[in-house]
Amino acid sequence: MSQNPFGGGDLPFDLSALFAQVQSMFQDFEGPINWPAATDLARKTAAQTPDPTPTAGQSSAVSDALRLADLWIDGTTSFPSGVQTAQAWSKADWLVNTFDVWHGLITPVAASSVNTVSTQMPEELRQAAGPMVGFLGKAIGAMLAQQAGQGLGTLAGEVLAGSDIGIPLCAPGRAGILTGSVKAFAEGLEGVTEADVLLYVALREAAHQRLFAGVPWLRSHVIDTVTAYAQGVEVDLSAIQRNVEEKLSGLNPMDPAAMQSLIGDASLFAMEPSAAQKAAQERLEIVLALVEGWVDEIVTEATAGRMPAAAQMQEAFRRRRAEGGPAEQTFATLIGLELRPRRLRDASTLWGSLRARQGAEARDGVWMSPALLPTSADLDDPLGFREGADSVALSDEEFDAGLQALLEGDSGNTTDEE
Repeated sequence: MSQNPFGGGDLPFDLSALFAQVQSMFQDFEGPINWPAATDLARKTAAQTPDPTPTAGQSSAVSDALRLADLWIDGTTSFPSGVQTAQAWSKADWLVNTFDVWHGLITPVAASSVNTVSTQMPEELRQAAGPMVGFLGKAIGAMLAQQAGQGLGTLAGEVLAGSDIGIPLCAPGRAGILTGSVKAFAEGLEGVTEADVLLYVALREAAHQRLFAGVPWLRSHVIDTVTAYAQGVEVDLSAIQRNVEEKLSGLNPMDPAAMQSLIGDASLFAMEPSAAQKAAQERLEIVLALVEGWVDEIVTEATAGRMPAAAQMQEAFRRRRAEGGPAEQTFATLIGLELRPRRLRDASTLWGSLRARQGAEARDGVWMSPALLPTSADLDDPLGFREGADSVALSDEEFDAGLQALLEGDSGNTTDEE
């Protein structure tokens, strides 16, 4: 109970705690978003459920699983192993290892939102607001920090490994598996052991690491595409005003839980994607589908005849990626971007069909350049990709030379024109 400063008895909640939270949000910070507050909230959100530090036995099991996974994958592709360090992670470990990349992805959205205050606000309103314009920018940055922190903290409880969402969030070569999340995921599957799930997650993690290590341009290409999407944000102040007024109309100011929920409501800043965003979104959806489809195809080939539970887990992972989770929905509103590829099955079929018809080298050779990647039309007809001479952009000599350079890690000489 808290003493009512206006008289009339005690308040049914701790008013000082609510004021302390609001004060921490609006403290002075650099940049368009209060990132220290976001990271602190992410840690606290993740800690709301048990987050034990992995034991020595779990760390050893993760290392063994990734080592075996790499061995199995060796027979499926010429790309060398990309795993340099193998680590068992808690949710807090995942946050620490991905904060830097999330900072780069979220900041452009915050910058566009904050800049809108000064660029789109009517002149008469801006003059009337005076120095309050700067406060409004800080307020938006604080609210976005609240939403980002809650989203990241929740997402930490949903992912199974460092590469789980397809975007390269960790440092190159750093493979991490969240042992607590793997255990929880295994408990929800019938007829599958925790060891099976750990090995399957390790196979996917090792395949992701191998692809991003073997295709040097891919990491920056994915990150740059996400950033381009975020930088294309166009904020409609009138739409936000209507949204906020609608939310406030049904809010009980004496309910601290409702007020906190409003502060963290990402739908307050829901925005229609601009034309530039739609173009970037299409590019990103395709490349994420191609990445996940390649991983799916590699793991399927690596487990064939070795792992009876692989087919069941493949279907479980496909459903999981298609459905997403609460945190992904938060970021779909905050960044305007869905993290899960929609055309995973088509991409997996395309890569498997290409390998069956032309071999693993032809399949992996498509990664020589972004210009060679399958398009949306190719995913519409995955069995027909590169069927016939007209669909091959390079001569046989150019293709062989480029593939050799890619496998040797020297793709930098491949020009955009090629």
